Amino acid sequence: MATQQKGLIQQATKNGTKKEIARPIDRLKGILNAESVQQQFKAVLAENAGAFVASIIDLYNTDRTLQMCDPKNVVMEALKAASLKLPINKQLGFAWIVPYRDGKTGQYIPTFQLGYKGYIQLCMRTGAYRYINADVVYEGELVKCDKLTGEIEIDPEKRISDKKIGYFAFIETLNGFRKTLFMPAEEVIKHAQQYSKSYGIKNSVWATDFDAMALKTCLRLLLSKYGIMSVEMQKAYIEDNADTVNLADEAIEGTEEFHDEDIIEGTSEIVEG
Repeated sequence: MATQQKGLIQQATKNGTKKEIARPIDRLKGILNAESVQQQFKAVLAENAGAFVASIIDLYNTDRTLQMCDPKNVVMEALKAASLKLPINKQLGFAWIVPYRDGKTGQYIPTFQLGYKGYIQLCMRTGAYRYINADVVYEGELVKCDKLTGEIEIDPEKRISDKKIGYFAFIETLNGFRKTLFMPAEEVIKHAQQYSKSYGIKNSVWATDFDAMALKTCLRLLLSKYGIMSVEMQKAYIEDNADTVNLADEAIEGTEEFHDEDIIEGTSEIVEG
């Protein structure tokens, strides 16, 4: 399926080929306007396809960093979010398309990343959870942490400062199973340093919204070990692994520059799925 989607997007690029320099936003619109690409979005989003495509254009048009990426790759990453029926609006925090620069090739690569709100949304769709939550723990709030069971006791009334000492995720399934995972802030940072390629990089989501990524880390670890994972959630989990592999060494810094080599060549051919 993914190979077929890529082939259709490449064909759309080829069909819209003009031997002239085109603005990145115009190239993106050309790909999205192709009938083959529109059908891909309609297949997964039905009547909501138009609004989602418009959100891709809006995201791309307002994010100078994404404009350094190949538009067809941006569309491919957007299709991952579309297939999960999750919005890519940055402010909503369900999913992101984050651009990185590959330190080996120098190419700019857009990457789909799932937010903790996206994980919660997918859990809700399974119908298997009674409760699911993730939140910040401030200094003084943590009353007790049972290392044996993982359960914690939190009292917001005992908060003494705005210092964030940790993060927790909690699930309870319909059959009564309950599990909590608490991660001290230092443990979250250590985990990110060890497993996330984007941690510590300027303009990465870790840099712009640390809390969201910390909550995602905590919830993701809890779900992967104890959660009920639907086929959709398993797919999302795999897609979200991009940040942990050799994808990028550096997040892109915003730039106003475009290069002459950004010409639509359209040399790729369709690969039948």
